Amino acid sequence: MAVHIRLARAGTTKTPFYRIVVADQRSPRGGRFIERVGTYDPRRPEIRVDAARIKHWLSKGAQPSDTVALLLKQPNVLAPIEPTAPAAK
Repeated sequence: MAVHIRLARAGTTKTPFYRIVVADQRSPRGGRFIERVGTYDPRRPEIRVDAARIKHWLSKGAQPSDTVALLLKQPNVLAPIEPTAPAAK
């Protein structure tokens, strides 16, 4: 099963709103998805993502669409996760 991270359209006519979802490649654009990992509002360019879940899916081999890849490359969207140090004894 090929998994992609892509946009699923929501909102009404002339007021688009997108959800960033992890979906099977064969599913339609606004159809079935595995997990919702963020949102994107193009009217006031605002991107909200769950960075840990996106990194999880990328490590499992999910391929982001071209648009999602561009959105994730913007500054402060996918902040690096700090490695946790082991607890001191």
